[in-house]
Amino acid sequence: MSTDQPSGVFAASLTPMNADLSPDLGKVIAHSQWLLANGCDGVAPLGTTGEANSLGIGERLEILDTFGKAGITGPQLIAGVGTTAIPDTVTLTKKALEIGAGGVLMLPPFYYKGPSQEGLFRAYAETIEHIGDNKVQIYLYNFPQQVGFELPIALMKRLTEAFPGIVVGSKDSSGDWPRMEKTLEEIPGFRLLPGSEEFLLAGLRKGGVGCISATTNVTAPDAAKVYANWQGPDADALQAHLTRLRKAFDGTPAIAAMKALLALKTGDAGWAHIRPPFLELKAADIAGVVEKLEAADFRLAA
Repeated sequence: MSTDQPSGVFAASLTPMNADLSPDLGKVIAHSQWLLANGCDGVAPLGTTGEANSLGIGERLEILDTFGKAGITGPQLIAGVGTTAIPDTVTLTKKALEIGAGGVLMLPPFYYKGPSQEGLFRAYAETIEHIGDNKVQIYLYNFPQQVGFELPIALMKRLTEAFPGIVVGSKDSSGDWPRMEKTLEEIPGFRLLPGSEEFLLAGLRKGGVGCISATTNVTAPDAAKVYANWQGPDADALQAHLTRLRKAFDGTPAIAAMKALLALKTGDAGWAHIRPPFLELKAADIAGVVEKLEAADFRLAA
């Protein structure tokens, strides 16, 4: 695994599907290359936005292999590996190590609700022990709205102390900026990546290292402007514009909306394919998202 650490604007990248709803591997790579050419410093496939928990382990391993063969690896790749089963998380992490990913994004075991901090610590510790490679760089994935519970800051601090150089940071998709700010204050050197570009500038000013966001699948060029100019005089205005773009997706299923927008951009109707229980967006909903984006002066890069 690369010694370079990922930083900057990352897309929680979508997983394009074929008509039979199998992953379209060619389009996975083509989209990732588009993201890297249009403002992203890296991609984070096989997370929530990538419909990872609708994919089988074999499909996920094949997707990771595809990234390795395409040379999208090192600090350009943070691979989603978190599952409910420790052996599956270990298998995916070993594949990420094999292809040279710069980091892995690891959900806690999320099926059983209300776990104790000790139980969560042991789950991560057991996973790390079975990975058995101190080169792995783990980013803890805090997403309480989806998982059903929060990763306490005290737990994250304990993990960084127990596994220095292995547990290195977090993607925080809570939307709770005061919590993110407190995380950076309480865990020195912690590599925090907010799960929304709405907090990109605030995070950088407090010591964060970028963002990993679903909507940067389409807003990457605008997010890149904030990252490149976060210490400049236009930083707040650039962030305000980026935040308006992010909020244009409020109230709309984000994965389906972004796939629909990419279908419009590319003229490829296949982009709209999505695995149940998600559904393709209705025409009226697509039009509503487009209208809000245009009102925020959005132009999807060619």
